[in-house]
Amino acid sequence: MTATHLPDSQHQGFVALLPARMRPYALLARFDRPIGWWLLYWPCAWALALGGGAVSHWPLFLWLLLGAIAMRGAGCVYNDVVDRDLDAKVARTASRPIASGAVSVRNALLWALFLSLVGLFVLLQLPRGAQIVALASLILVAAYPFMKRITWWPQAWLGLVFSWGALVAWIAVGGSEGLALPLLYAGCIAWVIGYDTIYALQDIEDDMAVGVKSSARAMGTHVRGGVALCYATALGAWAGALWVVRPDPLVFVALIPAGVHFVGQVVTLDPANEADALAKFRSNRFAGLLIFAAMLVVGSAP
Repeated sequence: MTATHLPDSQHQGFVALLPARMRPYALLARFDRPIGWWLLYWPCAWALALGGGAVSHWPLFLWLLLGAIAMRGAGCVYNDVVDRDLDAKVARTASRPIASGAVSVRNALLWALFLSLVGLFVLLQLPRGAQIVALASLILVAAYPFMKRITWWPQAWLGLVFSWGALVAWIAVGGSEGLALPLLYAGCIAWVIGYDTIYALQDIEDDMAVGVKSSARAMGTHVRGGVALCYATALGAWAGALWVVRPDPLVFVALIPAGVHFVGQVVTLDPANEADALAKFRSNRFAGLLIFAAMLVVGSAP
């Protein structure tokens, strides 16, 4: 691993324009790092598109985007409250507002409450069935920060959490019954495990020192093959979902651009380079766009 750790929180972008008192709270919610809410949002958008709601339910694209931003922020605050002692021991996360003492636990919890209220406002825009499913995710969210202490695969738990929006969106647009949704959800989980394993490569040395578990540590020298398997599983599951919605061999062509992107990630991944790991992780925002295009084309076909 490279000697210089990339800081987790940075005063960059619009955060640098905020008043000094507001910056720690923006950093706490990771507003300086939009990649997180993009990754949370994409499964929502995919389900809306594949479920046939791209036109009939187009406002949900915007509501769910707002919900992804707010709830990702609230989840980050909660995670940092739980992990404040561990974060202080890890070079990349030691600068986080709570770990560094820039924000008190009390104020952090109040900030999380405000963000959750924004999420509640979004929730009220959804049909009753989707509201119930969305609320059920809170159990998974609450347990996530503890997973790295008890399992080598916290990334799998994160997969359950970050893919949950697909279930919510599918129900919100009245998507068809059958295997399409389970396959879509399974593919999302595998995708999350893959990209978050890459993300975890940044912390392997510190995680070993403080006893934190991760899929990157579990895979060891086989991390490139492990990530490849995750991405292949995701593509296979998504291909199945597309086929269920529209049983035509041409639907598989729609996933080729995303497949090429994933191959590029895996082939060029340098597990010992933090900057490369971060770049590969962030590139999944574009991968999400490619997958969205596939879901939109198939879901909108007559």
